[in-house]
Amino acid sequence: MEKQEFRNTDVVLDINDRPKALPWLGLSLQHLFTMFGATVLVPILVGINPSIALVSSGLGTLVYLVTTKGKIPAYLGSSFAFIAAMQMLMKSDGYPAIAQGAVTTGLVYIIVSLIIKKIGAAWLDKILPPIVVGPVIMVIGLGLAANAAQNAMYNGDIYDFKFILVALVTLGLTIFFNMFLRGFLGLIPILLGIIGGYLVALAAGIVDVQPIIDAAWFSLPSFEIPFVQYKPTLHLNAITTMAPIAFVTMTEHIGHLMVLNKLTKRNFFEEPGLNKTLMGDGFAQIVAGFVGGPPVTSYGENIGVLAITRVHSVFVIGGAAVLAVLLGFVGKLSALILSIPNPVISGISFLLFGVIAASGMKILIDNKINFDRKKNLIIASVILVIGIGGLVFTVGTFTLSAMALATVLGIILNLILPETSRSEEQ
Repeated sequence: MEKQEFRNTDVVLDINDRPKALPWLGLSLQHLFTMFGATVLVPILVGINPSIALVSSGLGTLVYLVTTKGKIPAYLGSSFAFIAAMQMLMKSDGYPAIAQGAVTTGLVYIIVSLIIKKIGAAWLDKILPPIVVGPVIMVIGLGLAANAAQNAMYNGDIYDFKFILVALVTLGLTIFFNMFLRGFLGLIPILLGIIGGYLVALAAGIVDVQPIIDAAWFSLPSFEIPFVQYKPTLHLNAITTMAPIAFVTMTEHIGHLMVLNKLTKRNFFEEPGLNKTLMGDGFAQIVAGFVGGPPVTSYGENIGVLAITRVHSVFVIGGAAVLAVLLGFVGKLSALILSIPNPVISGISFLLFGVIAASGMKILIDNKINFDRKKNLIIASVILVIGIGGLVFTVGTFTLSAMALATVLGIILNLILPETSRSEEQ
């Protein structure tokens, strides 16, 4: 890895510092724990085995570190932005469609990175201003709310008060951990919420522990490799459903880089360059699609743990990635994760999906979007109603999901509508 031009003296371990073996293991485990809860939650919600999600996040992170020349301390985990699209594709065409979507989003990242290298990034700001990105992110969170509520209420087709109680207790514990824990524990409220909710579910008698007892300690993850586990066929709906969402996750990627710049006292937009960071993210998503995992993305939790521990070493993050891959081969861990009941997942989801939606609202507030302007009001209204309402556009085999359609319409409306309407000019 290339040596950085300067050292941040405010940190315990700077980007290229390599800790000794035992501290390296402890720091890497600590870093992995901050990503663990959210990384395994996504595949559970979609129906993908969490063991392969651990492997894909680890491999994706290693690919990202190599592509960015070991200059950016970022861990990549399962992306929440694609959950609704993946759930739809899993029901209609199975994992091969998700894989094709993941590879497509990776290719979109790579194409955008090459364009940015050639002509700069100003055009990206033009097609994805806050008035488009904010409502789309709100749709990502709010569009999943109904599923979370259903899973918290029904045991099969039967309304179950015990399920609701476990979901609400899990939610309460997660809120408590978010609000009242400090330091490292304050960075892993999702993981602690899952553990607390799981213990409550055990006490309520809604956890089947037999699969954990029966599981082997070592087992191969549930790989879904093209031409090995399945023969790839064209899933045009997967491409059109997931590709537009890539533009939204790019803005999240750029936002994380901005925060990392301040934290590490560097400018990653210049070195290694936005084109390299996007390309690394794109390659990571392609790798995830080829092994059987969900698309991956940079995590806000990663930034939090860097700030708290002041350990910015890419060797620590690389170590966390290696450990994630190794844990994917622990059969009992996979069985334990799969045994987490729906109400526990729902309890966590109530908060997580709400946080995603609130993040979209925060973008609008931070950028002081004026909703007295008709253009802004129209764009946000169309995105929210179409995205949350579930409008799907289908012509023959061509399909745009509600999320993709809302994103595309938001971009088009922003480009074609005048800044002020005729009535506003008067």
